[in-house]
Amino acid sequence: MKVAVVGATGLVGGEILKVLAERNFPVSEIIPVASERSIGKKISFKGKEYAVLGYETAIAMKPNVAIFSAGGSSSLEMAPKFAAAGITVVDNSSAWRMDPTKKLVVPEINANTLTPADKIIANPNCSTIQMVVVLNPLHKKYKIKRVVVSTYQSVTGTGKAAVDQLFDERAGKEGPKVYPHKIDLNVLPHIDVFLENGYTKEEMKMILETKKIMMDESIQVTATTVRIPTIGGHSEAVNIEFENDFDLAEVRAILEKEEGIIVQDDPKNFVYPMPITAHGKDEVFVGRIRRDESQKNTLNVWIVADNLRKGAATNAVQIAEYLAAHNLI
Repeated sequence: MKVAVVGATGLVGGEILKVLAERNFPVSEIIPVASERSIGKKISFKGKEYAVLGYETAIAMKPNVAIFSAGGSSSLEMAPKFAAAGITVVDNSSAWRMDPTKKLVVPEINANTLTPADKIIANPNCSTIQMVVVLNPLHKKYKIKRVVVSTYQSVTGTGKAAVDQLFDERAGKEGPKVYPHKIDLNVLPHIDVFLENGYTKEEMKMILETKKIMMDESIQVTATTVRIPTIGGHSEAVNIEFENDFDLAEVRAILEKEEGIIVQDDPKNFVYPMPITAHGKDEVFVGRIRRDESQKNTLNVWIVADNLRKGAATNAVQIAEYLAAHNLI
């Protein structure tokens, strides 16, 4: 199967290549693609070097699937051109997520809605993906009324320049800044741009995407998204109010059985999810599972995942795996 990785020279693009290799995706030909300034650069895949190509060259090579991680404006411009050539696009930007004509997919939840006609498929926001993987099995059992989420998000979610800023600051070096304030030894309650309603775009992504992925507009969500000086992954404190009461042992059992979830919940022995231990892993980790004693039918959980893996690259590759396995590409 011919696979194009669009944005192959970026942080997520590099992770997509790594995940394709690790998961033994059936690649007959890899086609690394990037913007004009990166054409000719070399990337490595399964021990071989490949030259980065431009968009038009890649389209002419007719890959079966193109996994995009090139930013929203590039996706809006180029994804329809790939799709028009019969190439299925899995797009990691925010460009198509809330388009009512496009599917927003987390494979564990709604891959079964995909058809051969879906030529542009949206990969959700990283912080949304890890949350809904945990919410979905609980929603099926107890029916979620409301979710309150506060995130603690890695600088890797902003990209390589943000990682450079953090380590420059840590080393006492001057360098380019992508955040309006220092990030080392600091916390920024600000991810993406502020909107008219006082929320950030990242917060509204979590609110709107959750309803779309879980196919239930009745779920009420409110979010506060925060950038912290870590690189291993995103963490979330999630408060979930259900219509029906629950048993904590049953909640743990439901989550333990779910593919793609690892329960780490032994606080007496200091076992709980952390970015440092989630780093490089494909699973979503959940712990600190406890009843909210201030309100009936309400649960608190702590969710951690590597935002470059399940939050981006792995989810996109899993979509491609589903498409390949069901002869949809």
